Amino acid sequence: MCRNIRTLFNFDPPVTEEEIRAAALQFVRKISGFSKPSKANEAPFLTAVDEIASISTRLLHSLETHAAPKDREETAARARVRYAKRSGA
Repeated sequence: MCRNIRTLFNFDPPVTEEEIRAAALQFVRKISGFSKPSKANEAPFLTAVDEIASISTRLLHSLETHAAPKDREETAARARVRYAKRSGA
């Protein structure tokens, strides 16, 4: 489940709100143990996702770096190569 959480800082093009929310959702799924909460737990689950996404957005906007932004396509290509080596493909 956590493999879907990716580094979101210092990329070109910049991170989107959808990517931040997806990472927040994965985080809440992992710590709660629910991939889909019951009706009784749905409201607190979604509130946690919203709050973590909001905090993550503030964090990402407040971080500073002198490094050049990383290229998304290049980073994704390196990840695909690592995956191919791990899976033996």
